[in-house]
Amino acid sequence: MKRLLVIGIGAGNPDYITMQAVKALNRVDVFFLMDKGQSKDKLIDLRREICERYISDRTYRFAEAHSPERERGDVDYSASVDDLNRAKQQTFERLINDELSDGQCGGFLVWGDPALYDSTIRILQAILDSGRCAFEFEVIPGITSVQALAAQHKVPLNTIGRSIEITTGRRLAAGQVSDTDSLVVMLDAEDSYHRVADQETEIYWGAYLGTPDEILIHGKLGDVADEIERVRKAARAEHGWIMDTYLLRKP
Repeated sequence: MKRLLVIGIGAGNPDYITMQAVKALNRVDVFFLMDKGQSKDKLIDLRREICERYISDRTYRFAEAHSPERERGDVDYSASVDDLNRAKQQTFERLINDELSDGQCGGFLVWGDPALYDSTIRILQAILDSGRCAFEFEVIPGITSVQALAAQHKVPLNTIGRSIEITTGRRLAAGQVSDTDSLVVMLDAEDSYHRVADQETEIYWGAYLGTPDEILIHGKLGDVADEIERVRKAARAEHGWIMDTYLLRKP
């Protein structure tokens, strides 16, 4: 039987790797790397660095494939996500069938934590449900950008006795969020914090968390929203990509 490990590697700092993840890395024969283009080579390089740092006395190799991209622009969002996941499923199936022998262990190195806004678990389960590929898999949790954001800003995610909500920029822009005191926003490509009516709301924003390129900005929305947008655009232009997360807290 083939075995797969879905390993959370944290939000960008190789030191975020847990001891459980280190043990998992040392079980893998083939690591599957999804190439997202030259602008995101640093994401591949970090995965290679993690393997070089933490794997000892074991032979392993990398199997790379082009990562499908979601169709953007004026398209149906849900349909485009479904199309993307089907394309990823086909790619994953090919890698598992062609690159992994029976009895070997394959590894997917997932940014952050596999259970938070990542499709790997969902796709692997869909492959199993299809019956076209047989394997067992385990999930190893990792430190998320949400945890890294709170740690770098030195704040708790929740206020005393209150709840938090984790959502996306798309849902924030559409007003599809609860009335919680603390709101964490991920995957915001449209600077949706500008849509928040109360300009006294505090924002704790961070990009490239845990990496040498890390950027942190904190303040009231009325004071720093324009600065965040400017810094964000400049960083995306410089690096060709950006991963950012922020916490909104009511006054």
